[in-house]
Amino acid sequence: MFYWVKTHWIIKKIFSRYMWSKEQNDKVVYLTFDDGPTPQITDWVLQQLQQYNAKATFFCIGKNVEEQHEIFQRLLDSGNAVGNHTQNHINGWRNSTDVYLKNIEECENAIGNLPNQQQKYFRPPYGKITPRQATAVLQKGYKIVMWDVLSADFDQTITPEECLQNVLNNVLAGSIIIFHDSEKAWPNLQFALPKVLQFLKENDFECKLLD
Repeated sequence: MFYWVKTHWIIKKIFSRYMWSKEQNDKVVYLTFDDGPTPQITDWVLQQLQQYNAKATFFCIGKNVEEQHEIFQRLLDSGNAVGNHTQNHINGWRNSTDVYLKNIEECENAIGNLPNQQQKYFRPPYGKITPRQATAVLQKGYKIVMWDVLSADFDQTITPEECLQNVLNNVLAGSIIIFHDSEKAWPNLQFALPKVLQFLKENDFECKLLD
């Protein structure tokens, strides 16, 4: 499986319409979590964030929001931000623009209005979205959020320690870090997230909401 743990600057330049990281003079980073809400796991993530006084953005799958509405409500009540991750975690490269946009709309309906959140965020599953799809998503008022540092917690061929080092070796001020509050990522996430939060705290980084 090939992926960049640290997103190359050339990719950021070519796809400059997307948010990969944020220029930041202060020691601020942006934690993000994809694929939830998931029973037990999302609540555990919220507890970890609260323990370290950290905030994050959760890119939710609409189907999961509908099935786990109580967990989703706790996520909203926690003061963290929410983003759209499609209704069924579909791949933009394998679907027409009409199908893709309908799936995003279904997720938007599942999430509902977010009274404490002015900006709409979207992250394409697998990071795969066509230029035409991206243009339409931007026209709908979303910011398309990618990532600067990939924990690769979803990769079951790496060890939890490797997952941890993927973050610790690459994080900088302004980094957007991606984790997954999913069952597939759980073994790596459970090990890495507390240690990442501790590292960030010890090195005077603040974990803020995207803006």
